[in-house]
Amino acid sequence: MIPPAQAARTRADWLAGAVRLVIAPLVLLSSGFFTADFLLSGLYTWPRTSRVLVLTLSVVILSYEFIYKEQRGRQADPTKALLYSCMIPYAVGALALLVLARVAI
Repeated sequence: MIPPAQAARTRADWLAGAVRLVIAPLVLLSSGFFTADFLLSGLYTWPRTSRVLVLTLSVVILSYEFIYKEQRGRQADPTKALLYSCMIPYAVGALALLVLARVAI
């Protein structure tokens, strides 16, 4: 039987890994897609602008709280985790919109 303290640590490690490897990349992929859509559409109304600002703020908070701080506690250099879990999925989402825009033309 696993001691309760070790079981809690194992669950926390599993949840941190799930956020870093699954949830954050999916959220950032869709965020990159919708932000690029906003920037390329040319329709800069206040409701759309506020949605993109809130989305960007949410992504920054997600990246800092659940990726950067978690990895900083585990290793000395959390920039690699930020690159793979946040920056690359965001760029892939933006590039996916550009590819779809080229195909639609």
